[in-house]
Amino acid sequence: MKFQHLSLSLLLFVGLYSFSQQTKTGPVIEDYGAVWEIENPDFATDKSLEFKVVFDVKDGPESDTEVNQNLNTVARFLNMHAQHGVPASQLKVALIVHGTAARNLLADEGHQERYGVGNPNRKLLEQLMEANVNVIMCGQSSKTRDLPKEELIPGVKMALSAMTANIQLQNQGYRPINL
Repeated sequence: MKFQHLSLSLLLFVGLYSFSQQTKTGPVIEDYGAVWEIENPDFATDKSLEFKVVFDVKDGPESDTEVNQNLNTVARFLNMHAQHGVPASQLKVALIVHGTAARNLLADEGHQERYGVGNPNRKLLEQLMEANVNVIMCGQSSKTRDLPKEELIPGVKMALSAMTANIQLQNQGYRPINL
């Protein structure tokens, strides 16, 4: 009998503890980029720094109905730092997209025509651009994959190539994160 009560109590405790350990979105990107709270990390975040980062995303999901989790990582970066007290004004983020991820930049109409569904990444990308993320399409991927600028989500910029954009941004002090 005592064993059953102990087991039930332990199960309840574990359930409540795991419930309290939920990921959270926002405050920069409200609908995406859920992150865990890390209390008192031993490697402290220097909140006085400017975080200049360029995410290089080349892989898209296998299904055209899924959000590209590599794109969601950009939202996670913004949210985790803002939740931890880094001012959004100190987060300078660029996103370069090429390879199979290039199709994730299509506006709904073009995505619907090609894949039979609206673009599940559109809302995430629009929120990223609203948060001043510089979203850049590789021009070489655009041509190779027949994804003209006119069919992309408004606000996406076209570069000569992903390589060119990466070099220019790194020369401006952006640190690369390859996904």
